[in-house]
Amino acid sequence: MTEGEVVENTETEVVEKTESEDVEKKPLWLSIEENFLELESQDLSGQNLETAIQQIAGELDNTGYNVSRHGGNLLQLRWAINDMRDVGRPFMKDFNAAIEALTLETAADAYAATDKIINDLGTTWPKLKKADRRPDVIEIVEKARLDLLIAKAKSMDGDEGIRMLIEENVASDVITSGLAITDEKLKEVNAQIEAERAERARVASLLEKVEGKSTEEKVKHLFENDVTEELIVEMAQVDQATIDGVKKAMEEELKEKQRLAEEEAARKKAEAEGPSLDDIPADEMLDYIESIREIMEFSEVEKEIRVMCEQSSIPKALVDIAVSDPDKLDELEKKAEG
Repeated sequence: MTEGEVVENTETEVVEKTESEDVEKKPLWLSIEENFLELESQDLSGQNLETAIQQIAGELDNTGYNVSRHGGNLLQLRWAINDMRDVGRPFMKDFNAAIEALTLETAADAYAATDKIINDLGTTWPKLKKADRRPDVIEIVEKARLDLLIAKAKSMDGDEGIRMLIEENVASDVITSGLAITDEKLKEVNAQIEAERAERARVASLLEKVEGKSTEEKVKHLFENDVTEELIVEMAQVDQATIDGVKKAMEEELKEKQRLAEEEAARKKAEAEGPSLDDIPADEMLDYIESIREIMEFSEVEKEIRVMCEQSSIPKALVDIAVSDPDKLDELEKKAEG
C-alpha cells in the first residue's frame, strides 16, 4: 500500500447519524462530497492527504456531524476521498452538472429524473446507486425543479407566475417568499382562481342543459346566460366564426323583438288615448263633453282632471282641449248638435 492510500473495508458498518439526530441537515455523504470541492490537487498527495482528511473531519464536526471521533463516519470520509482520487475529480462536479442540466420538462417526474442521473453517473460513481442515497437525490431534483418553477414564474407577466405556481401545487410560503409577494396578494389570486373554477362549473352545467342541441343553439344559450366569448370558445369548443354568426343572428332577433315591442307599445298608447276628435261620433262627443264639465265642476287641478277623465275613458284629444282651452268645448258641442 502506497503512502496516504486508504483501504476500504466493505464489512465495516458506516453510521451517518449524529448524536443530535433531531437537527435537520444534509446527509453525511453529501456533506463530505461538497467539502471535496474545496480541495486542490496537492491536497490529495503525500503527507497532505491525511492532513486534508483530518481538516475535513474537523469541519464536519463543527457543522454538527460526529466524524473525527466516529470510526464508521471517518471511514466513509476516507473511502469517498479514495473514490475521488481514482476518478480524478470530485463527485460533486459531475453531480452538479447533471442537476444544472435539468429543465422543467426533464424534472417534471422527479423519480424518472433521479433514475437517469443515477444511471448516468453510477458507472463512474458506483456508490450513488446505494438505496439510501436515492431519496437524497430525489429531494435535490425536486428542489431543482422548484427553483426552475420560481425562475419561470418571475419571468411571467402580471399574476401569471403566481397562478402557475398555484396550479403546480407549490406551497404558499414558498410562493410568497420566492416571488416576494404578500399573503394578501396570494389570497387575492387564489380567490380569482376559485371564482374562475366556479364559473367553469356553471358553464359546464349550462352546456348539460343543451346537450344534443346544435352548436348555434348551445352558443346562443351561453350568451343568454352572460358567458364570456373566451369561455364559450374554450368550453363549447367553437371557433370565432361561429361566435360571430350567432351574435349577428341574436342582434337581428333582438332588433325584431324591439320593433314588435315598439309597435305594441304604440298600439296600447293609441288605445289608451282613444280616438282623435274627427273620429268621435257626435252623440259620443256630447256625452264626453258633459262628463268633462261634471269633472271640472269637481276640480280645477289639471292633474286631477286628467286622472278622472282617464278613469272615465274620455279620449285624450278631448281632455287636452278641456285643460288648455275649455271654451272650445262649447264650439265642439254646437258642432256635435248640428
